Amino acid sequence: MKYLVWVSRIIVGVLFIISGLIKLNDPMGFSFKLEEYFSPGVLDLPFLTPLALGISIFVVIVEVILGVLLLAGFKPKFTVWSLLLMIVFFTFLTFYSAYFNKVTDCGCFGDAIKLTPWESFTKDVILLVFILILFFGKKYITSLFNPKTNWIVGGVALLACMLFANHVLAHLPTVDFRPYKIGANIQEGMSVPEDAAQPIYEYAWRFKVNGEDKIYITEGDYPSVDGEFVDVETTEIQAGYEPPIHDFTIEQQGQDYAAELLEEDKLVMVIAYDMAKSNYEAFEEVAKVTAEAKQNGYKVIGMSASSSDMANELINTYGLDFEFYFTDETTLKTIVRSNPAILVLSKGTIKQKVHYNDFDELTF
Repeated sequence: MKYLVWVSRIIVGVLFIISGLIKLNDPMGFSFKLEEYFSPGVLDLPFLTPLALGISIFVVIVEVILGVLLLAGFKPKFTVWSLLLMIVFFTFLTFYSAYFNKVTDCGCFGDAIKLTPWESFTKDVILLVFILILFFGKKYITSLFNPKTNWIVGGVALLACMLFANHVLAHLPTVDFRPYKIGANIQEGMSVPEDAAQPIYEYAWRFKVNGEDKIYITEGDYPSVDGEFVDVETTEIQAGYEPPIHDFTIEQQGQDYAAELLEEDKLVMVIAYDMAKSNYEAFEEVAKVTAEAKQNGYKVIGMSASSSDMANELINTYGLDFEFYFTDETTLKTIVRSNPAILVLSKGTIKQKVHYNDFDELTF
């Protein structure tokens, strides 16, 4: 039992630290995932939506600290109980998402590792087993350091997490795992290889044969049945290849200009996914930066999911000399974790991407 506890201690501690640090690198992204869980169609807890960012920061810091405390062997009873309560909650959440197909990605490892709902649930069940081993073998969890050193280790870990969270929120994630990272080409991200796997569908054909309903299963072919066709139910049994970028558009009056604009050699995108939640003071700097960009031969466009009325009001208020195009809000949130933000592209390749606190770092 002693050795089993040691193995479980290392596995659980390391996984909690890695998972927590990945999400701590992008707490804004994790908060978007929590907003999905809080939505009416999932847990129906809309009153928690405004608190999503605060909750996300708290949860990921606790995740990292519990991993550190477990490896250090400090306060084993408190640590193991906390781990158990947390994994029971996460296991319920991932099962709910998987069974009811509510949230297609739990966000357990941020954008670094994508897991299907059932993969997330399986991962949590395995972790639950390891944590139960720790729970029943608490007496074998011994401290690696003396109490004073343990407090220092825990305090340093907490301070480092808080400073790191503050840094990425005031700027952008230190490591960008998304398909819109600097150096990525959007057109290439949307392309589908010729040999890409195609989705496989199962068709359940319902026929009335001799007065009785009968079901015939095929993978596409219309069955040869001596009966009256009633209906057919289609189920995807194997997903096909989905490109990393599959929902990117730049629309205006119902027309998509993405293909045309992504061919621009010098393009500046001002992104404000929700103008109602934007930092308005930043638009004064946006006006200056975009004016400089246009003087240097750049085409400048705005991208938002907000209404054209809000866009026009923003343009008039801050003297913005460019037009806004419509893009899906989720896509814009995926592109950059700042509202507003600026991207600089060359023929679809992202050359620069900055938070509104870092507009002074842009070079044209």
